[in-house]
Amino acid sequence: MLMKHLLCLLCLTSVLSIAQPAVSSPVASIQSYIKQNWKTLERSDRDLAKAAVDPKFKPLPNGKWPVYVPAGEDLAAIEARVKRDMAPADFAKIELRRLPANGEDPDVQGLLYLPKPYVVPGGRFNEMYGWDSFFIQLGLLRDGEISLAKDMADNFLYEIANYGKILNANRTYYIHRSQPPFLTEMLLNVYRKTGDKAWLAASIPQIEKYYCFWTTPPHLTPETGLERYYDTGKGPAPEAVSAELNEKGQNEFEIIREYFRTHTITDYDVSQYYNKSTNQLTPLFYTADRSMRESGFDPSNRFGPFNADIIHYDPVCLNSLLYIMEDQAAEILTIAGRGSGAGVWKERARVRGERIRKLLWDDKDGLFYDYDFVTKKLRPYPYLTTYYPLWAGIATKEQARRTVENLSKFEARGGLMTSTLRTGEQWDAPYGWAPIELIALQGLRRYGYNADADRVSLKFLTMVLEEYLRTGTIVEKYDVVEGGANLGGGIRFGYLANQIGFGWTNAAFTTLYDALPPADKAKLNAVRPPEAKKNP
Repeated sequence: MLMKHLLCLLCLTSVLSIAQPAVSSPVASIQSYIKQNWKTLERSDRDLAKAAVDPKFKPLPNGKWPVYVPAGEDLAAIEARVKRDMAPADFAKIELRRLPANGEDPDVQGLLYLPKPYVVPGGRFNEMYGWDSFFIQLGLLRDGEISLAKDMADNFLYEIANYGKILNANRTYYIHRSQPPFLTEMLLNVYRKTGDKAWLAASIPQIEKYYCFWTTPPHLTPETGLERYYDTGKGPAPEAVSAELNEKGQNEFEIIREYFRTHTITDYDVSQYYNKSTNQLTPLFYTADRSMRESGFDPSNRFGPFNADIIHYDPVCLNSLLYIMEDQAAEILTIAGRGSGAGVWKERARVRGERIRKLLWDDKDGLFYDYDFVTKKLRPYPYLTTYYPLWAGIATKEQARRTVENLSKFEARGGLMTSTLRTGEQWDAPYGWAPIELIALQGLRRYGYNADADRVSLKFLTMVLEEYLRTGTIVEKYDVVEGGANLGGGIRFGYLANQIGFGWTNAAFTTLYDALPPADKAKLNAVRPPEAKKNP
C-alpha cells in the first residue's frame, strides 16, 4: 500500500509540476506554468472518468463512479453526448444517474454533471468550486482563455436554474449550500471581453433567482436587514466525516468534540453546540458547521472556535459581496436596455451600504467587524475581511484611512495574514490565502493607497515565486510569517496537507503582478530560489 501511495503521489506531482520551459526570467517561467496549468486543471465531458473520482468516498459496488444529472434534464440526451465525447474505456468507469425528483439526497454520493468545461482548483479539489471559480476566471481572462472563462459562468447559471443557487461545488453532498457570491462579477468580466449583450441579458433571471436565495430566510436576518451564511442540510457534512484522519485516527468532528470536552470556551454558549452530559455535538452544531463551509472560511476563530457561532452573525464579507451584486445587477440591467429596472437595485445597494457603514464599523478600533445580531454587538476580531468594504467601494474615505492605518496588524514577511491571532485553525494567523490577499490589496488601490499595495504585493509575489522556483509548484496557502509554503505543525484544525495547483493562487499572482509599477516588476525578475541565495 505504501508503494502504491508513493506512486500515486509521484504521478500527481508529475502532472501538476509542469516542466519549466526555457524562458528568459523567473516571472516568465511562473507565468508559463500558470498558463499551462489552466489546461491541466480543466475538466469537461471527456474527463468525466477523472472528475467523477472522489478520494473521500468509494465507487459503486460495480466499480463505477456515479455522475448525477438534474431531475428535469434529458438523461438519454446527456448520455448520448457524453458517450460521443468520452473514450469507451472511460465511459465504462462512470454511471449516469438522475437525481431524485423530490429534492431528497441520493443514496450514494457522486459528481453533479455540468454541461460546459471548467477548471478545478487542484490537489484534492477535483470539482468546480463556488468562490474559487471567480478568482480562477480572472486568471483565465488574463491569459486569453475567454471561452473557458465564459463556460464557467454558464455552468453557474446552469446550477442556479437547476438547484436554485451556485453550489459550494458540483458534488451531491454540497447541494444544500452555496459559497460567497461573485456571480455578477463573473458575468461582467466575460461581457467586457466579448461585448455579448444578448448573453448578458439572458442571465438576468438567474441573477434575480440567486439574489433571492441570499436575501430571504434563513439567510436574511430581519433584525438588521443584512444576511448571514446558513446551510439548510442536516447532520454531519458527509465530506468531513470521510476526510483525512489525524494521528489518533480521529475525524474532524471527533477532534472538535474532544476540544469542547477539554476546554473552557467563553466566545459563545457552548451548550448550543455540544451536550456535555452525553459528549455529543448537537444538531445545531452541524448546521453551524455546514454554514461555516458555505462561508469558505473553514475554519478559523473569527466566529469563535471552529466558527461555530457563524449562524448568529452578519459577516462583513458576505454583505459586501451582496452590495456588489446589487450595484452590478443595476449595471447589467442598464447594459441590457432595461435601465428602468436598475433603480430598484441601486436603492438596495444604497441601503445595504448604509447598514454596513453603521453596524459593521468599529470607530474605536478603526476596523470593519462582523455583527452578532442576537447580542447586537460587533465581535472585535481583527480579520482581513475588514478590507472587503474597500474593495466594494462601501467605506468612506475616513474609514478607508483608518483601516489602512491598521494594515501593520496583518502585514508580515510574505504578505498579509488572514487574522492577527494564532489559533491552530487554517484560516487564521500565520497563514495567508490568495483570494483575500487579492481583495485586500485591490481595496487599497481603489482608495488610492498604491504605495501600500505595491509593498505588500511585492512581499506576497516574492514568496510565491521563490517557492515556485524551489519546488516547481504553486500551492493553496502559505505561512506568510515564515514566508513559505511549509505549514509545519501549525495547523491543528482544517486539512493538514497543502494542495498543489492552485487555481486562485495562480490567478492572484498574475493579477497582482500586472498592477505593479515597473521597478517592482524588475525586483521580482531578480528573484532566485532560496537555495541559490544561500549557495551562490
